[in-house]
Amino acid sequence: MKLANRILKKYFGYDKFRPLQGEVIQSILNGNDTVVIMPTGGGKSLCYQIPALMMEGVAIVVSPLIALMKDQVEGLQANGVQAGFLNSSQSAQVQNEIIEDVHEGKIKLLYVSPEKLVSQDFYYLLLQLKVNLFAVDEAHCISVWGHDFRPEYSKMAYLKKHFPLVPVVALTATADSLTQKDIIRQLGLDAPKLFLSSFDRPNLSLKVAPGKDKFKSILGFLRQRPHQSGIIYCLSRKACEGLSEKLRNSGVNASYYHAGLSPDDRAKRQEDFINDTVPIVCATIAFGMGIDKSNVRWVIHYNLPRNIESYYQEIGRAGRDGLKADTLLFYSFSDVIVHRKFIEESALKEVSHAKLERIQQFCDAQICRRKILLSYFGEHLEEDCGNCDVCKDPPQQFDGTLIAQKALSAVFRLKEQVAAGTVIDVLRGSSRQEILSRGYNKIKTYGAGKDVPHQDWQQYMLQLLNLGYISVAYDEGNALKLTEQSKEVLFSGRKVNLVHLATMKAEAQKAPVIAKPAKQIYREDLFESLRKLRLKISRSSRIAPYLVFSDATLNEMVEEKPTSEFAMKMISGVGERKYQLYGELFINEILEFEQKKNQEAKKSSQSFYETYEYYKQGYSVDEIAQIRRINPVTIYSHLASLYEKGADIDILSFLHTSELERIESAVRQLGHLNTKALYLHMNEGIAYYKIRLATSYLKMFAEA
Repeated sequence: MKLANRILKKYFGYDKFRPLQGEVIQSILNGNDTVVIMPTGGGKSLCYQIPALMMEGVAIVVSPLIALMKDQVEGLQANGVQAGFLNSSQSAQVQNEIIEDVHEGKIKLLYVSPEKLVSQDFYYLLLQLKVNLFAVDEAHCISVWGHDFRPEYSKMAYLKKHFPLVPVVALTATADSLTQKDIIRQLGLDAPKLFLSSFDRPNLSLKVAPGKDKFKSILGFLRQRPHQSGIIYCLSRKACEGLSEKLRNSGVNASYYHAGLSPDDRAKRQEDFINDTVPIVCATIAFGMGIDKSNVRWVIHYNLPRNIESYYQEIGRAGRDGLKADTLLFYSFSDVIVHRKFIEESALKEVSHAKLERIQQFCDAQICRRKILLSYFGEHLEEDCGNCDVCKDPPQQFDGTLIAQKALSAVFRLKEQVAAGTVIDVLRGSSRQEILSRGYNKIKTYGAGKDVPHQDWQQYMLQLLNLGYISVAYDEGNALKLTEQSKEVLFSGRKVNLVHLATMKAEAQKAPVIAKPAKQIYREDLFESLRKLRLKISRSSRIAPYLVFSDATLNEMVEEKPTSEFAMKMISGVGERKYQLYGELFINEILEFEQKKNQEAKKSSQSFYETYEYYKQGYSVDEIAQIRRINPVTIYSHLASLYEKGADIDILSFLHTSELERIESAVRQLGHLNTKALYLHMNEGIAYYKIRLATSYLKMFAEA
């Protein structure tokens, strides 16, 4: 593992592995078949890339989309790693050149499509090579239980039959227990080592909103996030096109993407998004799996996703660099109707309906949403996350231990063989024929919950499901199963808090407006300066900006401000190759930025002092502007800044009460104090300088 750590630092610029990466790498080096379930952004790719660079021969990586393999290969090449890909987009001549490079040992990682992998000519090529491992990326595609089943994946079982000594590593971000078992069975893996990473992505905020006034909500959301890149997922092609047009008409740089576009058109739009030429894309689920873009800062679901796996996979495209990212899901019953129609026309109707019901329950729930997500994937979170809409505006809770014990006891006594509806009927003492004929009326908990209405029991059972005290076996007629946590409630006196049903529909409170401190503004300005340099380099080099450096790496540069080779190489994500190419450019940018800011501060301080001296002597703004030969608007700006610094300035003397009230109302609507945004929001109805003065007053008022 010492060699593995050296390779990690040299090529990828990281000092240590993330959780489970080291263990997975060791498993592969030991020659084990390995299954890796790790969330998007968790570092799955390094789990096979590092062993591939350590072992003799070539690693074959199966990737489902041309765009995905192209993106990953470009990323590796940018780090100085020898990698290539083979797919149908290449000419025969290009493919022959790559195969020749593989034979000559010039390529350590070869990415191929599933179709290419199972072709006869590629099989003959494999027989001629020393293959050190097979990596199957997006492995959930092999399972009919997965959310993105692909028939061509099911032919890959031949790998273990014909190359039994070569380790196979299957990797995915989303696989429930059914899908995990199916991946192992379909690939014919030999007693594989299973590595199940935490599904928790604490950097993602989670929010569900009603499906009304969606466009207005989206505009407000975007105006609070200028320069940020994001994806808006829509259910239909028509919605993608219509929404992107409305956004463009509102001045937002957005495009659309769906399977109805020509291959060239899709490739162009994807390139524009990856290169930050068009930072926002409205897309169907056809878009995203091929995106390894680390600086997506938000994901919006314009419509309800079809199941929790899809939702988790899609929000996982935000914040892959580990920095803060936001997610917003619009939920309406009309979307449920559309999904139900699709399900009726598909296979696996029962399972699909059950999974649709689970995502509805996720949207309706009034407990920590992250707990629900993690519970779905078999993981238990003890504390509320504090980073979802429910946690930020929590409903009232009560001690629901007795209710939980009754429900869980009923599941236990019914031998974990019946669905929720039957459990509730037993608890309520139903005399329904099925209950009596099966003898369920004779178990101890029959009628133990008859004082609780049926609808309330449904809500309590949903909460227990979402909290991870019970699970649903979709392949056993939706039978409820007990978990380790539920056994603690039944046998170890564990306490259970449930949401009081009377508070479940309470309106969320508006978050207070908080002014940005000067240090935060400084950091944001430096980040923007580095971002522009990154964009300039990416355009000249014709690679995606995040392949130069990720947002996380830029963020660390902002915090540490490295101004030497040693300091820059200490930044996470700056490997040897990256430093050679870009290190000095970013060091110079940081030095120039600090020098410029220091000069501005000195000049501004002198200028402010002169204005303040004239103000104290009783001169009017127009008189000061005339004496100093400066625009009066600049003088007002000086006074606003001086007021924020604590100077004795009667700022309200420049504002009428009605103007201040209008500006304050606009601030509440927008949720921030950005002067330009307020000016545009109010249709330029109040002078810019007055809005500047008002925001200074409101900022100091809020701090007081």
